[in-house]
Amino acid sequence: MFHKILKSGCKAEEARLRSADRLVKLIAVYCLVSWRVFWLTMINRSAPDIDAGIVFTEREQKILDFLIPNKAPTAPGSNTLGIYLTKVAKLGGYLARGCDPPPGNTVMWRGMSRLIDIALGSEIAPQLVGN
Repeated sequence: MFHKILKSGCKAEEARLRSADRLVKLIAVYCLVSWRVFWLTMINRSAPDIDAGIVFTEREQKILDFLIPNKAPTAPGSNTLGIYLTKVAKLGGYLARGCDPPPGNTVMWRGMSRLIDIALGSEIAPQLVGN
C-alpha cells in the first residue's frame, strides 16, 4: 500500500529530475508524505476516538470545521480524530454514507492535498490583502 501511495498519489515516476541528488531528496519527501497518508488511513481504522490534536493543528481543525460542519451538535473540545479524518476524506470525495467502507488511501491523499492547499491559502491571504 505504501508503494501504491508513493507511485499513484505522489506520482513519483513523473518527476523528470536529471541529477541523482535531486531525485534522492524528492523521493525522501515523497516517502514522508506517503507514510503520513498511510498512517492517517490506518489510525482512522484502529483508534478513531483519540484527540484530533495529535494529527491536526488548530488552524487545520478550524478550517475543517468551517468547510464541513458537524451534522449533530457536539460539545466543544469533544471532536475526535475519526470525525476530522472523515472530514478530510470528504474533501477528497468520500461520501460517508452509512453503507460505505472506511475511507481509503486515495481519498485520504486527495483530501489531505486539498486541506494543505486551503491551509496555505488561509495563511497567505492576510499578507496579500494587507489585513
